[in-house]
Amino acid sequence: MSLPPKARKDWLAHYADMIGKWRGRGREDGEDAMHDTVLGMLEGDVAAIYDPRAYMSRGTSNRLVSWHRHINTLDITSLDDMPGGEHPATPPADNGIRFQQLADELVRALEDLPPKCRQVYLRCRLEGWTHTEIAQEMGISRSMVEKYMTRSVRHINDRLQHHAPL
Repeated sequence: MSLPPKARKDWLAHYADMIGKWRGRGREDGEDAMHDTVLGMLEGDVAAIYDPRAYMSRGTSNRLVSWHRHINTLDITSLDDMPGGEHPATPPADNGIRFQQLADELVRALEDLPPKCRQVYLRCRLEGWTHTEIAQEMGISRSMVEKYMTRSVRHINDRLQHHAPL
């Protein structure tokens, strides 16, 4: 099954129009992404694509996002590969004390939360439940779970603010 002549002209005209727009912006990466998308269409079966114009637009957009993510990926270096001066070989002596103070403050912040907010926070953050699961279990709407979670996170962030590194 092949595309009717009008549909074939339609997507080719759209392709030419989009390439012209990318050239006008001076963005070779967009032009390259468009070419890659159309090449994929031609290597596959163009006739199987329901809406070639939408396919080209979405494919180009997806390729640009992928390239952007690839370019902006952080370089990750193992701690073992780092020189000794760039990271401490042993934790500072007061790390245990700081950790205990932070843990105590977190417990107090959780105790200060209203019961439903605390329940939502603990199920979501500690037990890994989804908002939908929590809503079903508690018999409330998903929107209410999100509100409780937002309120809880804001409260805990406010209470633990002074523990954040400068």
